[in-house]
Amino acid sequence: MFYRTRRSLRYLRTAVPIRTVTPAERIKLGATVLGGKFLGLALLFLLLAGGSALITPAHAAETYTAHETTIFNSINTAWTLLGAFLVFGMQAGFVMLEAGFARQKETVNVLMECIFDTCLCGFLFWAFGYAFMFAEGNAFIGTQWFFLNGAPDTYLTTGIPILAHWIFQFAFADTCSTITSGAMIGRTSFRGDILYSIAVTGFIYPILGHWCWGPGGLLATMGSKDHFLPSIGTGFLDFAGSTVVHTIGGVISLAGAIALGPRVGRIFARDDKARGGMPPPHNLTVAAVGGFLLWFGWYGFNPGSTLSAMDAQGIGRVAANTTLAACAGGMAAMLVALWFGPTKGKFDLGFTVNGFLGGLVAITCPCYWVNPLGSILLGLVAGVVVFFGVNYIEWLRIDDPVGAVTVHGFCGIWGTISLGLFACGKYGVTGPTGADDSSPVKGLFYGGGPTVLIAQIIGSAVITILTFLIAIVIMKALRALPHPWNLRVEPEGETGPGGLDVFEHGIEAYPAQA
Repeated sequence: MFYRTRRSLRYLRTAVPIRTVTPAERIKLGATVLGGKFLGLALLFLLLAGGSALITPAHAAETYTAHETTIFNSINTAWTLLGAFLVFGMQAGFVMLEAGFARQKETVNVLMECIFDTCLCGFLFWAFGYAFMFAEGNAFIGTQWFFLNGAPDTYLTTGIPILAHWIFQFAFADTCSTITSGAMIGRTSFRGDILYSIAVTGFIYPILGHWCWGPGGLLATMGSKDHFLPSIGTGFLDFAGSTVVHTIGGVISLAGAIALGPRVGRIFARDDKARGGMPPPHNLTVAAVGGFLLWFGWYGFNPGSTLSAMDAQGIGRVAANTTLAACAGGMAAMLVALWFGPTKGKFDLGFTVNGFLGGLVAITCPCYWVNPLGSILLGLVAGVVVFFGVNYIEWLRIDDPVGAVTVHGFCGIWGTISLGLFACGKYGVTGPTGADDSSPVKGLFYGGGPTVLIAQIIGSAVITILTFLIAIVIMKALRALPHPWNLRVEPEGETGPGGLDVFEHGIEAYPAQA
């Protein structure tokens, strides 16, 4: 029987022709797999929504039994981990966006740099980055929990296990580090990347992040008695990181681009109107798909920052605001580029993608406190900022291949300040058992006066200026090192056959087929 079975199988292998799978069938199969993943996420969202339905704002101040608290904390932990996984998935979006906007000979370097940053970030954030940022200490830095030793079971009053909070915040730190590389594509040595990544992930991001998000942070406690600028009367707010993640990442990338100088052969528009301008992206399909992956990941970035599935109204509002700001940013950038862009009268894909990303960056700070109309308005402004910001960076002769300085830096600043204008005065803070709206945040356009706006301007300015000063010193110092540790790759690395990919990694992204 065994022999006959084997013989039958041999017959089937030789007698039945193997049909080639068509591209349409591949797309259908891919859509089926992707649809299954989305269905799984949808079911998880429904489960979380069912748990959050147990809590209403009226119940938020009640006392709960230990069993009820355990249930709430478990649901909130699942929600936080879901957010962490979505934010981590943004790394796929970043590598595709950056690789697509870069030149072909820089593709492998972009992929390798982003992968390396992720691995390095995990170790550094475990060793001391998380401690610097979120541990108890002073107004400037956390001083406990190194290597997570001595950390409590849960993070402060959130009820979230410390390791779940760590993985969520690791994904944020990784995002900031990846943003940094955007304006430095095509001429940064890989060894130089190792050095500046250590500085960004291990020190700059977590220490300045502590000022805004850490317990007792300088800007978080600003405006209160015996703290920084008590006369202001309110602290600096950044719900999900327009300043902490995006402005810091964008400003560091600006310092890196300045220290490096432009890529060999780069001609700027102000120097030659006919031949100048950004070199064309090598694969806009990849860049556009990367942009959509980032948009999808932002639903972990912003709603996940509640750390609470119990705040059903809050997470729904944040998700809706995130969507509308992205839509407004993409539309605004497309229309402004249509009217004023270098290809006037054409619908520019690159500006449109960066426009919706600019809207996402801008809404990240105020997403909890604005209403849908406010999110649309601030998103429209972000789209305009993207267009004119990219052209301003070009005019300054700064080589930013993907628009990182504008999308993350400029739009991060705008989004942070916009809270002081568009906070609608209805929403306060989120919590493990629901929202507490007893002290809502109200911006200038909703009758709140200039207080919140002033606090946001001060906080944004402090982080922006300090980040740039620290980053430019570090980048200039790395630029002065001897090769191969110099921040900039050797000249033959840019001009040789195969460019940076072959010089640093020994392979092309698209090797010729035999």
